[in-house]
Amino acid sequence: MPSAPLLILNNDVQMPAIGLGVFQTPPEETTAAVATALKAGYRLVDTAASYGNEREVGEGIRQSGVDRSAVFIETKIWISDYGHAETLHGFEKSAGKLGVEQIDLLLLHQPLTVAFERTIDAYKALEQLLGDGKVRAIGVSNFMPERLAALLEQTEVVPAVNQIELHPYFSQPEARAADDEHGILNQAWSPIGGITSYRGEQATSTFNDPTIREIADRHGKTAAQVMLRWHLQHGRGAVPKSTRAERIEENFDVFDFELSESELVALDSLDKGVRGGPDPDAVTLEAFGRDIPEA
Repeated sequence: MPSAPLLILNNDVQMPAIGLGVFQTPPEETTAAVATALKAGYRLVDTAASYGNEREVGEGIRQSGVDRSAVFIETKIWISDYGHAETLHGFEKSAGKLGVEQIDLLLLHQPLTVAFERTIDAYKALEQLLGDGKVRAIGVSNFMPERLAALLEQTEVVPAVNQIELHPYFSQPEARAADDEHGILNQAWSPIGGITSYRGEQATSTFNDPTIREIADRHGKTAAQVMLRWHLQHGRGAVPKSTRAERIEENFDVFDFELSESELVALDSLDKGVRGGPDPDAVTLEAFGRDIPEA
């Protein structure tokens, strides 16, 4: 059975480079997807309180037969639960749904820029959870350089991970450089550009990009596999999402080939600078707030 290489976080915790993402995976499909992924060799599952499927992620882990200690569980606190006490309670809600006592990596899902003091209080709660041993590593998601700098100025623990939209059409060089400067690992959401498939006539999907397809044909691989290999060779983490067993297995079959330097450069050059997800600075409680259920 293949296994993903391990990335060493800035607190020496080891994290698998490739994991299963479950964003927008319906709860009724999540358990089977997680169990399938773990049986195929995955050892990281990325979820979030706002996805509404943490309970099913925990059930999928239990049904897989893989020991909990071998699985790296990553989840995120939603902005509605920012604030010190609120975030501590957000951890309890997530841990309870997942059915675990300790979470491997806990992230703040977005910077709440219009009430950044609540973001700071939330991160300080993550620091407390880390100090108490309730989480093994902490980090952020969708933090651009300005917000990351503000966070670092007011907190003690440097985030281990910044999970950001990152694929060949949106490679975020400024965000990556800021993270690299502080020893923060980039982890890609929408790592194969699935989000580009929803732009209609605005842009070509990464899956149909001629450069990516040419490289894929050269290696006897799919476009998705080439993009995941691109992340691996740049030392990043990635959490591709699928509910189809064959696609889950395909996304993990990326350890038996290597892209050349010229192929990496060709993929690097595809950046269009067009964000697919929401602008992090536009995420507000008024527009995006939602109650995270207790159970």
